[in-house]
Amino acid sequence: MKKLPLHVKIIIGLVLGIIWAFISSALGWNQFTIDWIDPFGQIFIRLLKFIAVPLVLFSIIDGVSGLNDTSKLGRMGAKTLGLYLVSTVTAITVGLLIVNFIAPGSHIDDAQRMKNRISYELWVQNTPGVEVKDGKNFLNDPAYADLVMEMSDGQELAAQQQTVEDKVALAKKQKEVPPLQFVVDMVPENIILSISDNKLMLQVIFFAIFFGITLAVVPNDKGAPVKNFISSINEVFLRMVDTIMAAAPFFVFALLAGVVAKMADSPAEVFQIFRGLGSYTITVLLGLGVMLFAFYPLVTSTFIKKISYKKFFKILSPAQFLAFSTSSSAATLPVTMECVEDGMGVSKNVSSFVLPIGATVNMDGTSLYLAIATVFLAQLHFVDLSLSQQLVIVLTATMGSIGTAAVPGASLVMLIIIIQTVGLNPAWIAIIFPVDRILDMTRTVANITGDATVATLIASSEGELRAED
Repeated sequence: MKKLPLHVKIIIGLVLGIIWAFISSALGWNQFTIDWIDPFGQIFIRLLKFIAVPLVLFSIIDGVSGLNDTSKLGRMGAKTLGLYLVSTVTAITVGLLIVNFIAPGSHIDDAQRMKNRISYELWVQNTPGVEVKDGKNFLNDPAYADLVMEMSDGQELAAQQQTVEDKVALAKKQKEVPPLQFVVDMVPENIILSISDNKLMLQVIFFAIFFGITLAVVPNDKGAPVKNFISSINEVFLRMVDTIMAAAPFFVFALLAGVVAKMADSPAEVFQIFRGLGSYTITVLLGLGVMLFAFYPLVTSTFIKKISYKKFFKILSPAQFLAFSTSSSAATLPVTMECVEDGMGVSKNVSSFVLPIGATVNMDGTSLYLAIATVFLAQLHFVDLSLSQQLVIVLTATMGSIGTAAVPGASLVMLIIIIQTVGLNPAWIAIIFPVDRILDMTRTVANITGDATVATLIASSEGELRAED
């Protein structure tokens, strides 16, 4: 067992965790699992999160201050943002193509979809400033008079869960901010407060880059002690990552056991959840599969000959399985950096700059999911979104992914913003709640794989990629 590679041990832990959760639910041990096993999974996430921020801070300062040519930083920054933009737009486009081809929202009973449609039009009727997006009007169609009466008579529009209301309020607040507010928010008022809040990672990155550039131009006799101090601290945090990862298989077992145990009280309930949203789940997984098994490895192996298709996954698998377990790009960041540097051969200068930015602004899997979820919910309610409306989804998802926190569940807020932008009912997100957690785990894998791909391509273009295998 000791001789097995880390990624194999993580896979074993992951599979055993899922098996244990099903056994415990079948035997009525779910509460035991939640009380005595799941906490170790939460500890694992906390360990990774508390390391993530200082590791980002010191690794960026260490990498940037080591650049002899500061103009290289600007060039590398432009390439980073450009490639992240390309990968995000590609992911959204793949998502829209697949969801329009499969049309998962049309795979349920037409009678139920028509009820959903009438419910949508009633919502539009009672919501100021909103119009029916496809111009159709079933409320006034005599053929559906009885259904309209049934839906509106003696029934109020369903009261939504408090969770949905909270997220709608947060999304409304985000929509009202000025267009350049995200640039303002990048600049910290108090770096200590920014470091203490995982949601303010962009501010930490801004400070680290600014500090690193300044340290690079300070005369060497004054700057060398600080550089050595920063480099030493960075090595300590990297060693902490190694120590935590040695126990990762056990932690992953606990985390997955807890996740599945919390989803339902019996195996039948878990299967029921996925069967009800099966076509939607399959569509999202297919889209993510195209990015994971076609786009990223083929692009990497095409431009970097020493990294074959098989080697690509062998190198990144520890980070990918960890991303699946934690559902957090930020929590996975330390391991992603290790895989990219040790396996891909990317220099620390590049990885410490590109990957932290990617963990914050590059959300390929999330963007793809946002596109599919929006169109699926529209299809489910018999709403035909036009090409122009779907292009709005592309633009909104691209811009919104920059501000999506790299933590579990944050994408639901972004989904509400997109749904509202195209004039649909934000309360519909409650429909996809049951499978969001498992899809969140999967799309995080795409997020960190996209980050690693871009970091490797930039390292190659900058001559910062080790030539040897």
